[in-house]
Amino acid sequence: MKNNKIDLILKRVIDISVSLIVLIALLPIWLLIGILIKVTSEGPVFFLQERPGQHKKIFKVFKFRTMKPGSEKMVKGQEVMKDDARVTSIGKFLRRSKLDEIPQVLNVLRGEMSLVGPRPERIASLEDYTPEISKRLNVKPGVTGLAQVSGNIYLSLEERYKLDVYYAENFSLGLDIKIFIRTVGVVLFGEEKYTNKSLVREQG
Repeated sequence: MKNNKIDLILKRVIDISVSLIVLIALLPIWLLIGILIKVTSEGPVFFLQERPGQHKKIFKVFKFRTMKPGSEKMVKGQEVMKDDARVTSIGKFLRRSKLDEIPQVLNVLRGEMSLVGPRPERIASLEDYTPEISKRLNVKPGVTGLAQVSGNIYLSLEERYKLDVYYAENFSLGLDIKIFIRTVGVVLFGEEKYTNKSLVREQG
């Protein structure tokens, strides 16, 4: 991975600073979302699931629950699409706006995740990892990532992995900033708007 200690230190400082701002400034929104989840469907406000992090270290990822109870089982590599019947009414909005990911700032503050990095997958996915794909685990998983701003659910699993590996091998604060800025565009205009519009010239 092409980086230096200064970039990594600055990345951690940015992670902590932004996460604290999101946690404190958006607390009223956290409370509102929690109330809406509880009044529109049965089940807990938060969804916790074990995921492999950097160097395969297992941790529990936090999300606002967007699916009906018992809907967490999925086919490996198969994303939840916009019209998925398992998603709750408020869950559709939370997933579209990416607000369901907000609780992951807690994972960032705990050092388990970064604001930018490959998205953490389910543990079962590790069974299919090749040595090449495993390179995506050389960095901390992120709340948003290169694949998520390059089409995400409209990409094949192989294409997402290539982008993840590219990021792991070519991390820089400049790339992080580009990904973070485009994430705003994804929230406003949708993932489909950025299909075939990669931020990088080569994809692994």
